[in-house]
Amino acid sequence: MSVFDFLRAPLFTLDPETAHGLSIAALKSGLVPACAVPEDARLRVRLAGLDFPNPVGLAAGYDKNAEVPEAMLRLGFGFTEVGTLTPKPQAGNPRPRIFRLVADEGVINRLGFNNEGHEAALRRLSALKTRGIVGVNIGANKDSEDRIADYVAGIHRFAGVARYFTVNISSPNTPGLRDLQARESLAALLSAVLAARDAEAVRRGRPVPVFLKIAPDLTEEGMDDVAAEVLSHSLDGLIVSNTTLSRDGLKDVRQAGETGGLSGKPVFHRSTAVLARMRKRLGPDLPIIGVGGVSSAETALEKIRAGADLVQLYSCMVYRGPGLAGEIVRGLGNAATRLGLSSILDVKSTAMERWAAERL
Repeated sequence: MSVFDFLRAPLFTLDPETAHGLSIAALKSGLVPACAVPEDARLRVRLAGLDFPNPVGLAAGYDKNAEVPEAMLRLGFGFTEVGTLTPKPQAGNPRPRIFRLVADEGVINRLGFNNEGHEAALRRLSALKTRGIVGVNIGANKDSEDRIADYVAGIHRFAGVARYFTVNISSPNTPGLRDLQARESLAALLSAVLAARDAEAVRRGRPVPVFLKIAPDLTEEGMDDVAAEVLSHSLDGLIVSNTTLSRDGLKDVRQAGETGGLSGKPVFHRSTAVLARMRKRLGPDLPIIGVGGVSSAETALEKIRAGADLVQLYSCMVYRGPGLAGEIVRGLGNAATRLGLSSILDVKSTAMERWAAERL
């Protein structure tokens, strides 16, 4: 039994947002011990010009203000993603806005891109000493008159410090944001963002990859449109997926009535099925990061089998603790040994057809 198993009960007596703040404070103070993971060449992944020491990353949403990226990398993550960051600071939606669904090991949030804005995050990221991979997730302010301009501003602001960008158009908690997934809007967004990426590459002498994060609630037609635009632009990769508005199969019917995006174990099936559908549409080569319900080495491996190159997690740490990343990395190493793999990506897309056929 881990230390977290003893702490979970008292932590769960606290409001989820208060508990989250305490976890950030503990990481900043050094109270959370590092979790060394063995170097394993079979787990290394090279994509989009980046060398990932292992395929397990921290998803955006935990370290919203780029306060603890180095601490998260010390927990065994192969990469970490800060944000979502908007040009101007914003408070987000009224509290309470995070809800634990303990019986389901899920979380509903309606935070609304609460963050301290570009300038505060840039100061912190500029001071980092790590050589690890820290991505920057960018978004638009709720009251923005030009949301595409907000994303372009994020590219220009962080191009000197980001190892990669995630363009987040998939949050359900900013009204109208998911409309940017519609084909015409997405084409305009990608054209503007990738033009900014290319301009910064010329200016700085190095390209910064750009990934697009989509929702798991897209229709088949919506997936067709996203795939068509992704393939017609020089996008570096896709992240599948953000939280869902679906409440299918939940045990906690009381909390299920809360508005917001559902994450954690309940979103695993839907997000993995959408991942496989997008892999089929995009072909074998475009990098895809699989997110949603990664709670163990086996669920991480299943994302890869469905078509992912890398995986990310966040909500499952609420229930499994800060040692989860290290546990998954070690488990993937054990799986590589058990299956006789020379690379963990040897199993990539081997279950794509089965997952793509799953009912959403």
